[in-house]
Amino acid sequence: MSEQVEIVAVLGSVTAPGRLQGAVEAMLDRARSRDALSTTLLNLAELDVALADGRPADQLGDDTARVIEQVSAADAVIFATPVYRGSLTGALKNLLDQLPVSALARKPVGIISMGAAPQHYLGAERHLRDVLAFFGALLAPVACYLMSSDFEDGALRAAAADQLDELIDGLVTISRALGASERQLGPAPLAQAARPRS
Repeated sequence: MSEQVEIVAVLGSVTAPGRLQGAVEAMLDRARSRDALSTTLLNLAELDVALADGRPADQLGDDTARVIEQVSAADAVIFATPVYRGSLTGALKNLLDQLPVSALARKPVGIISMGAAPQHYLGAERHLRDVLAFFGALLAPVACYLMSSDFEDGALRAAAADQLDELIDGLVTISRALGASERQLGPAPLAQAARPRS
């Protein structure tokens, strides 16, 4: 198929550029080289997203409204985060707190996390899956987990890069299948359901 697919990747680290950022940027570069893929990186270290305090995003005077708009307009979204304290970063959770349910409802979403040891691989992923279920996002069945051993001289090793490419391929496949279908995959998320529950 040749229809355009817009992929937005959100980098949840707010530290100086490191290996995770390099891996995500390289993944998006490879994706852009394919036909009919458009990619955008939203690096939370370079954006001013307000703390979620209930104010409308268009009244905040920072990058919050623009980030929400870009995530909402994407055909598929990837959230990338280092594992902090056994979970995702506070900056990424704050952005998720700012997003309306409609931004991710029934949208293909992938997860990339990075930690120091194999024992941490489910920390951020498990918490992100819980939060993204609230939105009714369509999560890729398998997430990507990166460790220091996946890098050599700062560059991602080929096997790990292949996993990231497979994540994007899966999201594109889901996105195109949804675009070609008149049916939704299941009911609306409870957070968006219009009818009262008895």
